[in-house]
Amino acid sequence: MEEQFEAFLTGSDNSVDGIVTPIHYAQYGRAYEFKSIDGTLHLVISRDKRGKWVRVDGTEPYFSGWVEELAEQVAKAKQL
Repeated sequence: MEEQFEAFLTGSDNSVDGIVTPIHYAQYGRAYEFKSIDGTLHLVISRDKRGKWVRVDGTEPYFSGWVEELAEQVAKAKQL
């Protein structure tokens, strides 16, 4: 299984630092869970049946751009 890695998401004022963990999510299979270091943000993303990255769980509110931002960091981490 893939390893955890550090990531950040662009917030309205500052970046939000956190840890991404590969997980299994019941409806989607492989997913990636972002938990912020300060505990204020939780985001789970996975690919839907068409291969598009989607948000499947997490805290509200959230920026819709975070899904693609996190997906890009997942892709980079998988290449290492």
